[in-house]
Amino acid sequence: STHTFSLLLLWNDQTFEDVLSEDESQVWRDDSRRVYVERSKPLEQYTNEELYARFRFGNADIKYIADLVRPELQRRTRRSHSMSVEEQVLIALRFYAFGSFYQVVGDSIGVDKSTVSKVVKAVSVTLASLVNQFVCFPRDDQISQTNHKFLLLGNMPNTIGVIDCTHVCIQAPHEREWEYINRKGRHSINIQLVGDADLLITNCVVKWPGSVHDARILRESALYRKLQTNRPDGIILVGSAYPLLPWLMTPFLAPNTPEQARFNTAHSKTRCAIERLNGVLKRRFASGTPRRQHNTCLYCPANDAPAESAEIEDIPPTCSQNERVTGHAVRDAIVRNYF
Repeated sequence: STHTFSLLLLWNDQTFEDVLSEDESQVWRDDSRRVYVERSKPLEQYTNEELYARFRFGNADIKYIADLVRPELQRRTRRSHSMSVEEQVLIALRFYAFGSFYQVVGDSIGVDKSTVSKVVKAVSVTLASLVNQFVCFPRDDQISQTNHKFLLLGNMPNTIGVIDCTHVCIQAPHEREWEYINRKGRHSINIQLVGDADLLITNCVVKWPGSVHDARILRESALYRKLQTNRPDGIILVGSAYPLLPWLMTPFLAPNTPEQARFNTAHSKTRCAIERLNGVLKRRFASGTPRRQHNTCLYCPANDAPAESAEIEDIPPTCSQNERVTGHAVRDAIVRNYF
């Protein structure tokens, strides 16, 4: 490309300068001016479709993200070659989109890999600090609309969310490495997501090592404590690995009646929203797939307190007998009234 050719010419000019003569080389060294390579300008040179293919966002969306992180990432310098917030965002988005080596990402933008490393971390931490502005569990005035959308999706009544965990592979950490080995033998972070019928994330927990059971992540989350204290006006759907609670609905392990079978069908159709959400995330952002990773998740905890050590037996957490009885009663009432 033209940009690649211009970089090659710049490199050749410096090389020729070095070999012209000893005196001229000395002058070059004494001048000691830093040579800045012109960076690419994707926002100017690509169409919206081309930007989406390369960064997973269009022009307006990229500028919107840049405005969000500008207060933290704006460089306070008079140097004309300082990196703009837009450039920093593009570098991070390029990495998120493809999960490439830093060198590859840097070459596509026109910066070195050490810069990519610093920028990805800075942008990631800044975005994580804003998570509560955009990841919000349904408020009381949103419950009715949320219920209606889930009902249209899978015919499950009174649903306000669906929960599942997904593993994001990482490089082996230097500390407590064994805690991050999941059931497939890979190092990962086990991330809990709560989603709605529109595939929007309404709550997330990003802190637990890959060896930790899904049910324990929920049990020790702020969301669990909140919903146990103030029971929601609705139910959240989960898989059979979770406990059955008045607000947490699992499917029947062995349905004995046609009504229970219909409940399971509706449960499965509705809960597929969280599986689709996970699939969309990993298809759109390759840095969440089992390819070469840096450990962004390790320093970007979201929506919860810091994780404690995972040094306990990996079994689902228990719930009280009263909770189990009440959970069964609520599920039976749903089957009786709706199926």
